[in-house]
Amino acid sequence: MSSDDFPTPGWEERFPEPLKFLPVAFIVAMIVGLYSIYVTFHLKPRMEDPGTSGSAYFDAFIFHLVTFMLVFCYVLCVFVHPGTIPDKEEDPSWEYDEAEGPQPIAADLLLNMQEMKRSGDRRHCKWCLKYKPDRCHHCRVCRICILKMDHHCPWIYNCVGFRNYKYFFLLLLYTSIDCAFIVFSMIPSVRAGTQPTTPFMTMFWLMFGETLAGFLGVLVFLFFCFHIYLMMKAMTTIEFCEKSHSKGSFNASTYDRGVVGNVKAVLGDDWWLWLLPTSRPPGRGVSFISEETRLSKDMEAGRGLRRRAHDRPETGTGPASAPKRRSDAKPNACGGTGSTGQSEEDSHSGSGSEVPDVGSSRDPRQVPNYGAADVGSPKMEAAEK
Repeated sequence: MSSDDFPTPGWEERFPEPLKFLPVAFIVAMIVGLYSIYVTFHLKPRMEDPGTSGSAYFDAFIFHLVTFMLVFCYVLCVFVHPGTIPDKEEDPSWEYDEAEGPQPIAADLLLNMQEMKRSGDRRHCKWCLKYKPDRCHHCRVCRICILKMDHHCPWIYNCVGFRNYKYFFLLLLYTSIDCAFIVFSMIPSVRAGTQPTTPFMTMFWLMFGETLAGFLGVLVFLFFCFHIYLMMKAMTTIEFCEKSHSKGSFNASTYDRGVVGNVKAVLGDDWWLWLLPTSRPPGRGVSFISEETRLSKDMEAGRGLRRRAHDRPETGTGPASAPKRRSDAKPNACGGTGSTGQSEEDSHSGSGSEVPDVGSSRDPRQVPNYGAADVGSPKMEAAEK
């Protein structure tokens, strides 16, 4: 066991509803079906033909290699737990006492945390009764908090999170490669199957396999491109949806570590193992602040302070200084460029607070500058006379 392994829920707790294995059974049936069609109606006839046996053996080697990686990654996606908040035995600091209520964030913990509630308290889960780390969300299907939750996938009957996101990413990669390989390598067999002498069932299965592989390949490849984009932007699917709803910028993330750093955060530190389902990203999944992200956060805070000091009007420097009016608008909390990190209890509390979470990606409100625009206006000159 590696240093970041930890106890996971049991089989009955993780898979309480056997009927939800039906999508998994459907995926397995498609894999078996495409495999049977490719081997029976493409590889076998070409291996028996002396003129095409060489290329057929090459196709068989590549096909079985990619298919093995696909099946292995799929099994890992289904059975590897995405990770949850540490138990009391491992780290009691994550336990939430409902009697005491939410506690403010300590100064040392604030340095390694980006997301908090609107009130400034630590995020907590009212179902699991634990404090939430950054990028952690409660999955209502799995009924547990998931570390660095990306989304819940019914096709694997599991959440995609910190510990199995690499396997899910590689599953999309090898599925795209396998479907593309089936489509292009089966073209000679499909062309030969359209001859009048070809049996109807042979032609049917060749056309069916070619169409199914092409359709699945396009869908999975588009989904794979989307996750490449998320990896480059250091975002999860949940954070992407939060930014789209709050009209935040997609070009900046609190957890951005640069192109290479973002790839390592998904595929691991060892580049020669990036395409293999091993060597997950290091860490426990409860903190994502590195020296680069902490430095960028400090620089953003410094720029904000300098901007406010520069924009502050000087008082008493002119004979006709602008009168200041008191604004009833509430000041805006400092917002970063990360995800909102809104916990589910916040979304159901109905607090109605319009102040965004710290670390929110939504744009800060513009407070109107009363008085400054009235200097030199006809109304102001008449009042002075």
